[in-house]
Amino acid sequence: MAMAPSPVDTHSTHAAQGDAAHGYDAPDLRWFVFALFFIFGGITSLNDVIIPKLKELFTLTHFTSQLVNSAFFFAYALFSLPAAAVVRRFGYMRTASIGLVTMTAGCLLFIPASSSATFGMFLFALFVLGAGITVVQVVANPLISLLGPPKTAHSRLTFAQAFNSLGTTIFPRVGSTLILGGLATVSAATLSGAALDAYRVEASRAIVHTYLGLAVALLVIAGVVWTRRNRLQEEQEESRSIFHPLTLLSRPRFAMGTACIFLYVGAEVAIGSLIVSYLMQANVWNVTDQYAGNHVFYYWGGALVGRFIGSAVLRVVSPGKVLMAVAAGSITLILISANTTGAVSGWALLAIGLMNSIMFPTIFSLASEGLGKRAAEGSGVIATAIVGGAVIPPLTGALADASGLHFALVLPAICYALIAAFGLYARKPAPEIE
Repeated sequence: MAMAPSPVDTHSTHAAQGDAAHGYDAPDLRWFVFALFFIFGGITSLNDVIIPKLKELFTLTHFTSQLVNSAFFFAYALFSLPAAAVVRRFGYMRTASIGLVTMTAGCLLFIPASSSATFGMFLFALFVLGAGITVVQVVANPLISLLGPPKTAHSRLTFAQAFNSLGTTIFPRVGSTLILGGLATVSAATLSGAALDAYRVEASRAIVHTYLGLAVALLVIAGVVWTRRNRLQEEQEESRSIFHPLTLLSRPRFAMGTACIFLYVGAEVAIGSLIVSYLMQANVWNVTDQYAGNHVFYYWGGALVGRFIGSAVLRVVSPGKVLMAVAAGSITLILISANTTGAVSGWALLAIGLMNSIMFPTIFSLASEGLGKRAAEGSGVIATAIVGGAVIPPLTGALADASGLHFALVLPAICYALIAAFGLYARKPAPEIE
């Protein structure tokens, strides 16, 4: 049980407890947090593989298939602030365990989703899974910032996000083989009635087997994290309204950063989830879905490489300036991809992953600068903005249905332009909150 310090404690005792609470003497906890980043990053990226699978099974349009992202990321809008309240009440490690168990439940819901062979049940399973990931992410982002000196928080969070990218690099490659590799030669569009239902149940078994394996792994990790629940000496905060963290939006820098998280996640997810369909186009690579799915690896792999590089660069270059540079790089690559064909068009799109690499951790840490003890509250508000992944991808899909996949990239480009403007605004350090 986390305990607040006694009012008779000396200054030195407070300092010692502060160091423990901030993890300066608990480097082993950093590896637990790195593992959390790896897990929720990898599972999130599997959506890029599931979307083309479900699109084929249920003969969906680009817009309708993007409802996978809407169901998954809408959970951030509903559960981020409650998760922040749970962190304040029970502490980081206990809350992480709760999130991992919820993720396990989401994975297990793929069993009835497959049995019913309905698109709605798959969306519900993804929503529950997204709820668990929301809780874990609300814990992980501020915790890694606290596990070390404040002056290196930008670099440390970027390094932790590299483990997130490691998960997003590995999971799609494995998922493409397990899920897309099992696509039958028959098309769902040629079937109807009982034959169509039977085909959907059979073809979705690969999804079920993948998520059952993840459920077992998540349950084991939840147990390990629970054994470390008392590792941090955290101070419990006074009970407040669940909406109290929203008062942080009165800080312009925090409000702009939160908006940029909405834009960034929306743009990253929209591009990632369209990669398979984009590369399959006759005027791009004209390849099969599995071959295209295997190349999602390069999109997320670019983010992995970029975050290791970025963690070093951010120690010597202003985070705001770095954010401006990579946002401008993303816009440039989108313009190249949208106005070319063949290999150049495909690889330019995949290279956007390298530009994305430091955006989330840099926006997060720039927005959170100076929050002090309200860091967990700030994380809850910022995590709510991840709902951008539920809004921008369907809009991009609607543009793709109306004007083609190349033109649809204009929406992510606008998002990156606004992010570059925030980098310019936040290039100087923020004052400490009162």
